[in-house]
Amino acid sequence: MGHAVSAGRTRALHTLTHEQLATLVPELLLTGQLIDRSGMAHLIAAFGREGMTDVAIEEWMAASPVYTGRIRAALGIDGDGVEDMFKCLQLDIGAPPQFMDFRYRIDDEHHGAFVLDHCGALLDVEPMGEEYVTAMCHTIEDPTFDATAIATNRRARIRPVHRPPRVPADRAPHCEWLVTIEPDREELPLPEVTKPIMATRAAGVELTPIDPGASDGLVDYRGPLMADLVFGEWSTSALVRILEEVTLQHQLLALGFLDAVSRKTADEATVDDIFDKQLIGIAGIASERILTAGFESSSDARTLVDVLNLNPVFGPSQYTGMRAEAVDDETVEVHIAHSSPALEDGGWMRLLVSGRTGALQAAARAVDPTWVVGESAEIDVDGHQESVVSIARGEPQRESSEVAIVRFSAGTDFTFADRGPSRPLPLHVV
Repeated sequence: MGHAVSAGRTRALHTLTHEQLATLVPELLLTGQLIDRSGMAHLIAAFGREGMTDVAIEEWMAASPVYTGRIRAALGIDGDGVEDMFKCLQLDIGAPPQFMDFRYRIDDEHHGAFVLDHCGALLDVEPMGEEYVTAMCHTIEDPTFDATAIATNRRARIRPVHRPPRVPADRAPHCEWLVTIEPDREELPLPEVTKPIMATRAAGVELTPIDPGASDGLVDYRGPLMADLVFGEWSTSALVRILEEVTLQHQLLALGFLDAVSRKTADEATVDDIFDKQLIGIAGIASERILTAGFESSSDARTLVDVLNLNPVFGPSQYTGMRAEAVDDETVEVHIAHSSPALEDGGWMRLLVSGRTGALQAAARAVDPTWVVGESAEIDVDGHQESVVSIARGEPQRESSEVAIVRFSAGTDFTFADRGPSRPLPLHVV
């Protein structure tokens, strides 16, 4: 990993090797999935199981059509068939590879199916009881699957063949779903909760363009659907853009979460408390996943800078205006621009600028417990205001309860396997 002082997030990505970029993609897809493990426990405490279910439905319905549309545009997925829908699912934080092990089948352009050979989300929820399983696999999945599908084709429908609660208890695959597109079927409308997210700065932010002439790998996804995406087969340029898009998916889901929680209560303090707890939990786990993926083996200031600049809850920099810098061997500064699109949207960056720095502490502690977040200050840089937060060595910090809650999920220590080269799926069953 590059160790340039003053490296912002985009520059940090561009300093990674091709292999490091490819390794990071599934890691960030997984941390996106774990955002819900970070937020849902606090929703249950505040609103009960039914309230949690309502928020989960609304946040995914709000965000997934927006970020699916972005990944289609970025990678040239310009068709409207089942194959195109499946391509988008492979790059969706709702379906991180292997942890949510989708296996696809294409019958023809308008008909197909998928099973989950392994559903990490199910295995997390099954110990909580059948009511929670039903809430996730029935109440939440029905509307959210369709919301994802309409980004490809508004006449698409995703319907279950079987799904949990599992009978027998060890049934495999965990579930099976049919996907159909009927040309004369009524189009599904855009969900009302999606419209505010489509109007955010996040929805339209410009990210690093893919070099169409790159010769070191794939530059788009216009070819056949692959059974598994092998990210090492993509060009360096494409991997940078994919990582930025996946990072932005985190931000869009958080905005959907914030809107949904705000509809549950008019108490702004309660909303921000829940939103902050969600951010703290996922910030710590994301830093930890980046470290354990093999990016760093030390705990010095430059390592902390790199991990903070790669942590998806703080990026992409084009959106958040956040960067970490090493001042010296014992001090790191985090700069957050006040003119960023993220602050206009009122999402996670707003919490940090307002003085809620628990997420920075959780992210720094994952690198080493002796990194301690200090006071924040406002400075002027060439006529632009920034918040600056200092992180220095101090007494070892205990892990926050918010991070500990996320460890309930097996995703926090999930290990990705090398499945070998990718292979295309046949267009028809053979």
